[in-house]
Amino acid sequence: MWANIENKFENYPARMKVINKMIELGLRINEDGKIYCSDLKIGDKALAEAAGVDRRAIKSTINAIMDDEKLYILFKNITPAGTSLKKIAKHLELSAIEIEVESESEGILVQTADIFTKNRIDIKQAYAEDTAVEHPKLTIITEGKVPPAILDEILKIKGVLRVSIY
Repeated sequence: MWANIENKFENYPARMKVINKMIELGLRINEDGKIYCSDLKIGDKALAEAAGVDRRAIKSTINAIMDDEKLYILFKNITPAGTSLKKIAKHLELSAIEIEVESESEGILVQTADIFTKNRIDIKQAYAEDTAVEHPKLTIITEGKVPPAILDEILKIKGVLRVSIY
């Protein structure tokens, strides 16, 4: 489906920015042609500023999506993924580990989860960026502090480029 979206909007970079921002934030299009985050209505001006586009790009993107049945089904059913604990992990006595990987890597989450399981470290949250970006990141939030030896183990996984802890 992503290839279809890129193809449809390849000549409309502003619309593509709007689509990327909507997906990033979990924004959906309602039957009224308005954009929502869960049940919170998002103004066109606010979304335009967040996406770095002119406000007219919001309306044209909404119209293009609503005119395409498959896209509309997709965008009317998007839901936000929830709160990311990454920036507040240390305040909650959690660790945030960010793993940058090659875009074609497979099985990084499973192998990383196995390392944490083997070392009896509970994972509170895990989320991965879309593999369409050049170096996607997998972020894992764990209970307590993560020993440096575990980070070394993660670095040995094929496809892992860099590991950072916050």
